[in-house]
Amino acid sequence: MDLSFGEILVILIVGLILFGPNKIPEFAKQCGRAVNMFKQGLKEGLEEDKKIEAAKTQDALPKP
Repeated sequence: MDLSFGEILVILIVGLILFGPNKIPEFAKQCGRAVNMFKQGLKEGLEEDKKIEAAKTQDALPKP
């Protein structure tokens, strides 16, 4: 889905009309926080997966 410059401009103007100039920076800040929280959650999930895989390989090793 490719958006042209004109389409992006229309979306920005409609957003400005709907939310007003004072709400746009607040909305952008909240979106940034949400993205950071999502990235942090992914990172934590990957770390847990690595721990689980390490535990499985430790259990699979033959005992002396």
